[in-house]
Amino acid sequence: MLNAYEVNTLVYDPELCNGCAMCLAVCPHAVFEMDGRRAVLVHLSACMECGACQKNCIVNAITVESGVGCASAMIHAALTGKKDATCDCV
Repeated sequence: MLNAYEVNTLVYDPELCNGCAMCLAVCPHAVFEMDGRRAVLVHLSACMECGACQKNCIVNAITVESGVGCASAMIHAALTGKKDATCDCV
């Protein structure tokens, strides 16, 4: 099982992956790539914790605490017009 090493909350279990590639299709930051018939987590630090991959993974190979991190900061900024100081996006 791969974890975010305190960068974010994304956890991916490649042993559960069925190769559907939905995580690639829905991820706005290309966090996953396909390696043969299995997704591989390649850009963990790019994850903005939006939760799209988890919501579209029918085998529950992905968990992420959506509503935190960059995605939350972007939504807050859009709603308030202020950049959230807690977001460390570059």
